[in-house]
Amino acid sequence: MPITRRTFTKGALALGGASILARPSLADSSPILIGYPAALTGPSSAPSIGNKRGVDYIVSKINAAGGINGRQIEMVVRDTQGDPTKAVNAVQEMISNRKVHAIWGPNNSGEGLATTPIIARRNIPNVHICGVTSLIDKKYPQAYRIAPNNLQCAEAPRRYCRDVLKVQTVAVVGDSTGYGTMMVTDSSNDVEANGLKLAQKAQIDANQPDLTPDLLRLRDSGAQAVIVWTVSTGLVARLLNARAAIGWDVPFVGHSTMGSGEVGKLLDKPANWDKVYIYGTRSTTYGGDDKLPDRVQNFVDEIKGKIELSDTTLWWVLTGADAINLIADAVRGSGSSPAEIEGWWNQQAQYPGLYANYRFTPDDHNGFPDNELVMSKANSGKDGAFALAPN
Repeated sequence: MPITRRTFTKGALALGGASILARPSLADSSPILIGYPAALTGPSSAPSIGNKRGVDYIVSKINAAGGINGRQIEMVVRDTQGDPTKAVNAVQEMISNRKVHAIWGPNNSGEGLATTPIIARRNIPNVHICGVTSLIDKKYPQAYRIAPNNLQCAEAPRRYCRDVLKVQTVAVVGDSTGYGTMMVTDSSNDVEANGLKLAQKAQIDANQPDLTPDLLRLRDSGAQAVIVWTVSTGLVARLLNARAAIGWDVPFVGHSTMGSGEVGKLLDKPANWDKVYIYGTRSTTYGGDDKLPDRVQNFVDEIKGKIELSDTTLWWVLTGADAINLIADAVRGSGSSPAEIEGWWNQQAQYPGLYANYRFTPDDHNGFPDNELVMSKANSGKDGAFALAPN
């Protein structure tokens, strides 16, 4: 029987009135929600402030170009103030109420220790720069790290003290946060396991105003160098000012925060920044031609006048940009479900990030390669990057 308007209508009615006309499928235009629990205020805020500059720039760039497969990125940002309890509350709200697709951070290890198990239980992809080694573990299969872990960080300053500065006795100092506590332990163990004498290890409250008694104790311990672990620019500046005030000129070696432009603004005089050496990376170190690696130099040229670098460190900006690009590329290449994002990450043998070329496998989510670490002069900063330390 030929199909006419009358017979078609009868057939449709026979199916309960439901239309059998084919309809084109609608592309998903809902936003990609990325949670960002970050210490944007408080004594541990310097890394997150730098990270956020990279985040904001890349998100704006991706959205202006049409988003990810037509979907805009929406950041769900919460200020944790460096407080693990606030970080936990922020993460729970992001997952339960906002239904985020992935989480970037938190980037303070004390907060990471509190939030990583929660994020893993809720099966949300999570990328961070927390150094605590145990945060990357098979029991947290959703966690991926794009920065060196504590053991990688501890090695470079210790080797510089022993092999270049030729000192025999060191003190190890950190702030009283979860990160500072664990980093002092890991660094002290590394020092003693590799032929140096540990004169003293100490935790200092990042808000403590007068550090003269602490510096006098370090000096009296016989330390020939001090290895420092903190992300508090205020604490770093007070340590360096107190070192100068007691006339003690031993080298300070350690965390890259000691090279932040914000530290320079807080020093009593520029000379207080002498003999300070920080771990850095090849990506944020100037070569003999006064240039960064091509990929990073191109990015720095691109953001001139758009991102302030004089009061931060470039690596914080780069890791913020890399985290968003990793999430965006996973969604673009595979999909936005947790399994799709993590499956895509697990196949990246040489992901070309700005901060490093990351490598992830199903069994190893430590993405940062060992051979990228170098030592730099803290007071040589230009656009948040540094010159190599002597020798």
